[in-house]
Amino acid sequence: MSTISIYRTEFLTFSTNGSRPRHKFQRLSLSPLMKMDSKSTEKVPKEESSIKLQTSSIPQLENPRPSNLRFDRLQPSDQELNQDSRLEFGKFVAREAVLDEELWTAAWLRAETHWEDRPGERYVDNFKRKFAEQEFNAIKRRYSGQHGQTYTCVVTVRKEERNVKRTVLKSVVGTLDFSIRHLLHGESFPGEREKHLFCSISRTNLNRYIYVSNLCVAKSARRQSIASNMLYFVIESARSEGVKLVYVHVHRNNEPALELYQKIGFEF
Repeated sequence: MSTISIYRTEFLTFSTNGSRPRHKFQRLSLSPLMKMDSKSTEKVPKEESSIKLQTSSIPQLENPRPSNLRFDRLQPSDQELNQDSRLEFGKFVAREAVLDEELWTAAWLRAETHWEDRPGERYVDNFKRKFAEQEFNAIKRRYSGQHGQTYTCVVTVRKEERNVKRTVLKSVVGTLDFSIRHLLHGESFPGEREKHLFCSISRTNLNRYIYVSNLCVAKSARRQSIASNMLYFVIESARSEGVKLVYVHVHRNNEPALELYQKIGFEF
């Protein structure tokens, strides 16, 4: 029998009205970014953490045909991508995931995160595979347009290099989710009131906020500002959408994550 530990979490918020330096997106002359609603049932997301990515051991789905996944697919060039917003830094680019293979790799990163502290546990590889499959399907559902939330899966990929070809699996080194939501009637911050079956949601621009979850970075790519730049990408996305507040949950005893969020400007 296995057990899990429950930790208290902190609820941090970032105001886009602050005076901190703004990180400009690199713009491409392509069609606008398409955004879709989401279905998100997670009440408290996972903490920010870094993980180990072994691209050679990423398992394939047993039946990839429904999504036409190609695990040998090469990372597309910038010119091939049909998107508008991106944030370049160092050797990496943060942007919205556009390929199913990128979504699958993001799901696998999250599986590695979930099981990182239990590498010797029996059947851990099977558990990670199952977790990744469930998360991949959950990401697809969030993009399906339910519950009136705008959902985005962000990935950080390695920049293009001349004469270097990489598969998608070897290019994606970080990921997070964010969704644009509305406060319930009477709420001043998310989760302040218990959500009942029939509740009133205040759908005004003043009551919109962005909720960040599932932030993780490959172990091989740690300490290269990937997590912070993905958060800057979210903050700039909030500004471009006219959303004034960004929220994130973090475990109270996760000091590295708390330090990261506070450095960027999140407050308790």
